[in-house]
This record gives sequence, C-alpha cells and structure tokens, in this order.
Amino acid sequence: MPLLLLPERRRLGGDPSSAPTLQRLLARGDSSTVPDGAAAQMHAAFDIVPRHLSPAALSREHDARDAALNAWLRADPGHVRADMGMGRLLACGDLGLTPDEVEALLKPLRPLFGDEGFPISAPHPGRWYLMLPREVQLPAFAAPDAVLGDDLYNHLPQGEPGRRWRRLLNEAQVILHNHPVNAARAAQGRVTVNTLWFWGGGTLPGSVRSAWTTLHSGDPVLRALAGLAAMSVADLDTGDGDRADAGVVEVGHIDAGTMLDLRDVRDRAALERRWLAPLFAQQRRGRLDTIELLFADGLRVRYAPAHRWRFWRRPPATPS
Repeated sequence: MPLLLLPERRRLGGDPSSAPTLQRLLARGDSSTVPDGAAAQMHAAFDIVPRHLSPAALSREHDARDAALNAWLRADPGHVRADMGMGRLLACGDLGLTPDEVEALLKPLRPLFGDEGFPISAPHPGRWYLMLPREVQLPAFAAPDAVLGDDLYNHLPQGEPGRRWRRLLNEAQVILHNHPVNAARAAQGRVTVNTLWFWGGGTLPGSVRSAWTTLHSGDPVLRALAGLAAMSVADLDTGDGDRADAGVVEVGHIDAGTMLDLRDVRDRAALERRWLAPLFAQQRRGRLDTIELLFADGLRVRYAPAHRWRFWRRPPATPS
C-alpha cells in the first residue's frame, strides 16, 4: 500500500475537474480522520517512541549524523522588519547565505551561546543549531510557519521559563544588526540576517519503525525518521520540468512499501499528472492493491480496487 503524504486540501489550487483521479479517490475510498498537522502525519507514517518529535534533533541527524548524545534546538537565521510598532518575521531559514557569510555571522555569536553552555553551529546554511545537555528543560517554541508574517514577539516563550531565551534573542539581534555581513547584504539589496528563531528542541526518539520500506522525500526531518527506521531513502522532484513529469517512472514502479512526500505540491493538475494518474493506472493493471492518501488537514483515504463500484459517492467538502 503506497502512502502519499499530501498538503492540506485547501492548499491545492486549481479546478477540481483538473484532477479526476483525486476526485475519484476522495469520493470512493474509505475515509477516516487523524489529528491535523505535520507531526500527526509523521506519527501516522511512523511508530515513534517516545511520541515527542524534535525537528531540531532529527534535522541535525540528517545534516551532521551526530545528534544522538545531546539535545538540540534550531536557531535558524531570520529577517525581521519593524512594522507599526511590531517586529514582523518575514523570512526564516534559507536566506541564500554563502558558507563564508555563515561563518562570519556565527563568529560573534559563538561566545554568546558558548557562555550559556549551548554551542552554536551551522552544518547547513539555512539550519543553525544549539547543542544542549540532554537534561535541559526547554519552554515551548513556535515553529517558523506559525510565526511568519506575524509579530515575532507574540510567539516568544513567556514567563520565567522563557526569560533566558528572550534575553539571548535580544542579544543575538544586537550582534547581527551591527554585523558587517548585513551591511554588505543591504548594500547589495539582499535580505539581511537580523534575528534568529529558536524552535524544534529535544532529542532523537529512542525507537522508530514503519510499515513502509522506501521513502522519497527531500525533507530532512522525514529523511532522518526514515533512516532511523532502516528505510531506504531517495529524493523526489516535485517541481516543474521533465524530471518531475517523469516522477513515478524515475522512482520506479511504485510498490506497496513506498512512501511519497508530496506535501509541497500546490497544483491539483500537477499532482494528477505526475503521481495520481500513473499510480491509479498501476492499480488497475493489478500491480498495486490499496493506495493511501494522508492530508495535512487530517483526512486519511484508502482506496482499494473494489471501491471503483462506489460510483454514487461524492468527495467530501474541502475545509476552508
């Protein structure tokens, strides 16, 4: 049973008629609901113990293969703009930094975080990390997707648990504001790095298993989970162009143990052409039994060959 991880249905643009296979699967398959969100999708695809997921520890394992002995917290580079008395977070993560720029920006930050016992490093230009003792107690941090476009300070941890992190953020912002790398980037019309964003803290899970054997994804967190579950991992091109159009063919004839990460797809017609129609054709030829769709809004659909006779059913309404 191949599993397709998909975005929220409301994020799929285009006329529903441009994706007849999707409409058929939604209407005639067996539907159920799971909690919404990325973490719920991962728990549905993997058996994870303990259940707490740390994106920081998992992406660190993907980036550096050294996450096992410590706790980790993402401290990603970001850009905040003063706007009507607030600091609006406009970008976080991939800001197009060169390796030399990353190293220069980290140099004055190392004493700040090193003195706290939290060494900072950046094995990837858009993913920066603080290494923490495993026993450290962290407040709840918001993921960047929940903060982008909003006042950064509305999402900082409050009270005594968050006091240290508010202080560290303020001190980091002062260092970055005065950094010559940012002066040069501003002169070139490039986005400056004037803040960090802390999020995703924790340790690697103790155990990860999955009913699937192969993952096709570019997401570092998902790839790390698959590695811990001893799955084989490969890339998946979901962008425009010939490679993406041949996606299923390049992946190979999808078998029951394949998990496809299509959460970045935003166009119904592209989803239909590149993935759903070829998978449905494989099922009609008897090469697949059940096809499973798992949407980020919590809808889970399993479509078996016998469901083709449910011609009277209509797809559920898309959440607004």
